[in-house]
Amino acid sequence: MSTIRIVGGNKLSGEVSISTAKNSVLPIIAATILSGNKCIISNAPMLEDVFVLCNILKSINVDTQIDEENNNVIIDSSAIRNADPENELVKKMRASFYIMGPMLSRFGHFKISLPGGCNIGTRPIDLHLKGFSALGADIIIGHGFVEASAKKLKGNKIYLDFPSVGATENILMAAVLAEGETVIENAAKEPEIEDLAKIINSMGGRVVGAGTETIHVIGVKDLKGTTHKPIYDRIEAGTFMIAAAMTKSNIQINGVNEEHLKPVIAKLREMGVIIEVNDCILKVNGDVELKPVDIKTMPYPGFPTDMQAQIAGLLSTVKGTSVISETIFENRFMYVQELKRMGANIKIDGRSAVIEGVEKLTGSEVTATDLRAGATLILCGLAAEGETIISDIFHIDRGYYNIEKKLRNLGAYIERI
Repeated sequence: MSTIRIVGGNKLSGEVSISTAKNSVLPIIAATILSGNKCIISNAPMLEDVFVLCNILKSINVDTQIDEENNNVIIDSSAIRNADPENELVKKMRASFYIMGPMLSRFGHFKISLPGGCNIGTRPIDLHLKGFSALGADIIIGHGFVEASAKKLKGNKIYLDFPSVGATENILMAAVLAEGETVIENAAKEPEIEDLAKIINSMGGRVVGAGTETIHVIGVKDLKGTTHKPIYDRIEAGTFMIAAAMTKSNIQINGVNEEHLKPVIAKLREMGVIIEVNDCILKVNGDVELKPVDIKTMPYPGFPTDMQAQIAGLLSTVKGTSVISETIFENRFMYVQELKRMGANIKIDGRSAVIEGVEKLTGSEVTATDLRAGATLILCGLAAEGETIISDIFHIDRGYYNIEKKLRNLGAYIERI
């Protein structure tokens, strides 16, 4: 198994361009099932999760080609089979469940094994199934499988008990070919949902209000093929912003949208980080005295749970006491034990982490427990004294494209072994 080796202490400088978003491209790949024609996803991130989801589609006879040289994913679902996808692939990641909505919408029946993914919480699929049921599907759960069937899905008004991103996207996709109008209330408002609606509408769908708490989906009979470029990865951008702050560096981050990063920018500025925004460019100056802050993760536009671990790593190096409250996933503090190996002083109290900043972190042998935890260990390795070795880096490859190459180009000493 590969590991990542980092020798900390180097300042970063230069520019980095942000890849397109994992959290956007995965539901978009699933949405191409609705078309039955050729769809091209351009400038797609060549991530492990993208490869896994494409292989899941191949297992149900979708013609899927990955052009790594040009970063394109070409999908033609005209010969798709309504068959059970390969179980071992489905169990690799949570996002495999995204194909449930499109398959149910197109064929009126689908069966899939319960999905896997990062072990950061229970992340139940009950809201997805509640939505499918409201559209007229009969749901059977048993022996590790979920099965849904309906003669014809029909539009309905659906209120989500929690603004779940995955449930919003899956229900939205299920409603695209349903009969009549579907209204999703208390919907998640993440920019990735707007992006999903954009590709569906470019295929001939009728989705209105994506990015707000109320989404209207007017059912259509069929869709055409399209070409679409996903939005940039705001979590990758936030990770590089924190890299600048942790290493007391000045870097330029290209290809972003300030609106999507507002909660992260606001907290870093509260800490003292100097951030200049010019159109799609961020200039981040972390060579300043930083102050502790309190953070509470919330659904968008609140502070993102996917940035919680990274900012905890930063706060571990900031003099004073900070408190992070996690409201989305109950197991999102699994990385804390690994940060303690590097000298961090963090205490967990229920769903809160109390962080006492230390003078310095020390390189150590650590293990990535999930995707964002792995990114945090890289950040801490960059700031730590001495050598850090990170194992189980397959988690990192699920969500960060060429992260060590991008950091080396900024002056970091980081290599894959």
